[in-house]
Amino acid sequence: MSQLKTYQPNAKFDLILERIVDVPKELVWQAWTTPKLITKWFTPAPWQTVACELDLRPGGNFYTLMRSPEGQDFPNVGCFLEIIENEKLIWTNALLPGFRPANKNPTDFHFTAIIALESHPQGTKYTATVIHGDEESCQKHNAMGFHEGWGAALDQLVAMVKTL
Repeated sequence: MSQLKTYQPNAKFDLILERIVDVPKELVWQAWTTPKLITKWFTPAPWQTVACELDLRPGGNFYTLMRSPEGQDFPNVGCFLEIIENEKLIWTNALLPGFRPANKNPTDFHFTAIIALESHPQGTKYTATVIHGDEESCQKHNAMGFHEGWGAALDQLVAMVKTL
């Protein structure tokens, strides 16, 4: 059974963004799984995602390079855990490609993200669940503007796929 169906979020450790978006889940999936599309929406403006590499398989690479408005680059490397086409992506930054444990920088935190897509009469029910290992990491991610940032990125995704 899929972990998505059995996972019960914990308010102390998890952040959730859930919305109905007015585009089909197949287009949302395409935006999440096509590197040249990810670079158009993944980071809330004025930040940019300037590079992306995906290997869509369990253990595969999920790499993005984000650039701040000041021009500073922030590479992000993760590992896909589960992929169900047009329904679910699970990845983590706690592992590198090939399931190799990632070294944790003391100022960073690890998380696992579940992106779930369900058909809805108005388009797609989009649920992003971000799982943290402890309350401190969850609070830090929330204080960084999780809902605003992930929400703005989703708005950018929807606007972009409407042009496809």
